[in-house]
Order: sequence, then C-alpha cells, then structure tokens
Amino acid sequence: MTQTVRTQAIPRADRGPTDDLDAGRTVSPADIRERLWHFFISMRTGLALMLGLAVLGLIGTLLVQAPEGLKSDPQAYPAWLESLRPRYGGWTGVLDALGLFSIFSSIWFRGIVMLLTTSVLACSVNRAPHLWKQAVHPRTNMSETFFAHAPLSASIAAPTHPDAALAEIQAAFRARHFRTIVKGDGDTIHLYADRFRWGPFGTVIAHLSLIFILAGALIGTAWGFRNTGLAVPVGSRVDVGYGTGLSIEAKSFTDSYYPNGSPSDFTSDLVLYRDGAQIDAATIRVNQPLRAGDVTVYQSFYGAAAAMKVADPTGTVVFERGVPLEWTSSDGKHRVGQIILPDVGLTAYVIGAASGEVDPQIKPGQMGIEVYTSGSEGSPIATGVISQGQPAKIAGLDFTFVRERQFTGLIVARDPGAVFVWIGASLLVFGISLVFFFPSRRAWALIRRRPGGSSIQVGAVVRHDVSFEADFKRLVDELKLALTGPSAI
Repeated sequence: MTQTVRTQAIPRADRGPTDDLDAGRTVSPADIRERLWHFFISMRTGLALMLGLAVLGLIGTLLVQAPEGLKSDPQAYPAWLESLRPRYGGWTGVLDALGLFSIFSSIWFRGIVMLLTTSVLACSVNRAPHLWKQAVHPRTNMSETFFAHAPLSASIAAPTHPDAALAEIQAAFRARHFRTIVKGDGDTIHLYADRFRWGPFGTVIAHLSLIFILAGALIGTAWGFRNTGLAVPVGSRVDVGYGTGLSIEAKSFTDSYYPNGSPSDFTSDLVLYRDGAQIDAATIRVNQPLRAGDVTVYQSFYGAAAAMKVADPTGTVVFERGVPLEWTSSDGKHRVGQIILPDVGLTAYVIGAASGEVDPQIKPGQMGIEVYTSGSEGSPIATGVISQGQPAKIAGLDFTFVRERQFTGLIVARDPGAVFVWIGASLLVFGISLVFFFPSRRAWALIRRRPGGSSIQVGAVVRHDVSFEADFKRLVDELKLALTGPSAI
C-alpha cells in the first residue's frame, strides 16, 4: 500500500534577527530532549549498538579472559597478567587498562547494554500508542484512492440495496472471525473489518523481552558471580568468597562407571556453612545441584588431592587441609596444586605424577614440593620430595604429605538477574508467537447506492501473511456469489 505522509513544521516563536552573526544560538532543554528522543528511537542507533555488542563479544572471544573472581585477588591477578605478556607483549598493560581481559564486566559492555536497553524501551514507547489506536480506534473510512491502489482489492456491482449488501459482507467477514465496524454517510456505507487486532503488539512484547534479557545480563554481571573451578578436597572446607560468608565442606565423593568404563554417576556429599554455622547438607549430582538462597552449587568435575600439613620453625601449623592437584604441567606428566602461605610470604606447589605417568624422581606415595617467594616469577627458593607421613624441612618449613585424597570440582554461582532473563525469554516466545501465528488482518469495504442496486469496493493490506491473499480471494468469490449469482464468479 502506498501511503502519503504530510508533515507540517512546528511553529516556533520569533527569535529575533535572522542573521546568525547578530543572533546568539541557544539550545533549550526541550530541544535536547527532542534530539535525545530521536536518537534513541532511530533504527540506526539500535543497529549501531547491536554491532557494538557484537564487536565486544568478538573481542571477548579472541582475547584471553580473566577467570571469574581473579581480578579481585591482588596477588594472583598481577601474576596472571605476567603470564600473558609473552603473548601480547607491550600491549598487555594497555589491554588491561581498557578492561579487555574482562570484557563482559567492563564499562564498555555495561554502557552499551544500558544504551541498547534505553533504545529498545524508547522504540516500544514510541510504537505502542500507534498500535493501540489502530486496535481500539481504527480508521474506518477509506477513499477511492485506497481501493484503487490497495494490494488486495475487488469491485462488485450488486443488484441489491446497500443495507442488504452490508449484511452479506458482514456475514462473510464474521464467518472468518473478523470484527466489523460500520459507519454510514448518507448513501455511502463504510465497513472496517479486522482479525487478530492485538497481534502487532507481539513486536512490542518482543522488544520488551529484550529489555528484560539485557537487564538480567547486566544485573547478573554487576551483582552476581560464577566460579566454575571451586575444588574442594574430601575432608576439607573451602570458602566460597564473593562476600557470601559461605564455605563448603566435602564429606565424600563417589564416582561410578558402566561396564565399558564410561562414567555413569558422580556424587558429592556436601555440607554448607554460613559464617561458620551449618545451614544445609545434601548429596549433589550433575543435574541435582544444591541451592541455598540465591547461591547454587553444581557438580562439575573431580580429581586427585593431597592432604598436606605445613608448620613454621616454632611448630605452629600454618596450613592443614587438602590441596587439589587440579592443574596439569605443560608436558602433561604431572598434577600440580598450590599452597598459599600469606603469613610467611611464600607460595608452595605440590607436584605429583599424572595418571598413567611415571616419574623416577617422584615415586608412588611421594609428592614434590617447590617453594617460591609470593609474587615472584623466578626460580624456586627451595625444592624437595617428601614421602607420605614423613615430615621434611623445605625453605625453613616442615612439610608433611599426610595422604592422597580426592577432590570434588564444583561450580558455584549466584545470578540475581536469572529471573529477568527467564521472564524475558518467555515474553520473547510469546511475542514472536503473536506476530507469526496471529498476524493482524485488516480490510475495508465501501458500499454506495447506484441506480438499480449498489457498487461495492473491497480492499485489504497484507504484510508477511501469504495465506491472507488466498483467503481474501475466497471471500470476494463468496460475496460475488451471494450478491450477484454464479455468473459473476
């Protein structure tokens, strides 16, 4: 359908001289609001912001991203950055300053998400009044020009009175579940018919769903966390961190396998504490997490651990718990775990032979120890190999390998924005369903008295609704049969 839109300039008060050299240019708050409004409802703005998100997502894919929670560790994060320097060279500090190693929690990502959310909301607010008017107060009178150029149109000359013709047309539309509105104008009768008049609101609902999804993502990155690698040795208690006050103790871990050797089930018996007081206990599996308020604990992986005890020269125990051997050496032959000793400014690495590997220096029942000054990237200040149950002095500390254990690997997450994402996803499905399964159909009829009967013009617009064209043709054929007889078809 061809539409002619006439615009009229908004009258403005006389601002005095027209010569820009003589008159100072001022911008009123109303002008600023109007420009901002047009900026946010512009399709170009939306496309540019979505492109910006895509670019940031690409950067996040190409650049190594800091593990969750690492940036808050003042000791571990600088060491992690140094490990990237061989790859990125002098750009490492620049990329870090720009926040590109944590792109999805950076100010750039959050800023674009907020701008896109505002743009989507503005577009929805801008479109909704038009759709409401179209659904509740539709235009019923159409001119001859419309019927001459409508995508779907037909003319019928009927030897019946206009009122009789109107009754037949209404019956035909109502048989197809159309709403009809009739307005008379002397010898001219206008009829408007529509079906699924609320269908176009599916686009608004879909836009609003994006707001919920984007808001949920923003809330999740701002106030949530997701630790995908919390290793808890059996018999030990590990703090969750992130200001939750939670800690998790692993009582046991069990893994079972099918006869062909493939894993069948992993279970962890966990006890959850808050500020030292037990608040829950459960056996979790891969698809059966433990939930405590807004924090969820998932079973993820498992591996070997070493129960270690470390004492200072005075005999004071500075470390006593399991050490997950969760890392693998670059040659794949060793399992490695870490002991951080902040009280003495040292970091120790516990090293064992990987499964299926043999190291003549580290025999079964032994663990290798390497001690470094915390924050140092140089060589170890002391090394040694210790046997199970036999204390050994390394770097002035007494290290004891108590026994080998297992650890359970957990994912611990808090996502306060998840409920918004689920609401948004539901609204998105609902909105898309309205648009595609309940397409709005609108048609008009113009009935005029003529000598010997009536002249009838029927027209309709169609958008992304192929089946309406065939249905419109059948409706016209029915009207011709009812109004003029079989010879008119």
